[in-house]
Amino acid sequence: MMGMYREDVKRIYSQIGNEYRKMKQAQEQSDHKQTMDMVNNPPHYNKAGIETIQAIKAMLGEGFKYYLQGNVMKYIWRYEYKDGVQDLEKAQWYLNELIKELKENDTS
Repeated sequence: MMGMYREDVKRIYSQIGNEYRKMKQAQEQSDHKQTMDMVNNPPHYNKAGIETIQAIKAMLGEGFKYYLQGNVMKYIWRYEYKDGVQDLEKAQWYLNELIKELKENDTS
């Protein structure tokens, strides 16, 4: 009888350990998602080593600055209704890119 009890206890502890490991792994994955930089380097904008912003710049040429300007306006316009501070950070990112673009192409 005592042997059966010990086996039951072992089985229950094993199940608890398995559940704990699953919960810990899920938490680590959640923490990893939260630490990803969704403003400066969102993973969904980098496929096969190509940053989407660089592809857009190559496609638009001189029009790239207007693309950047439009995104600044978009994120400022919607920040109160969608992602709050994150949208303002995105607007700031696009504004910084616009400033960098203008400085690189300054011919004066």
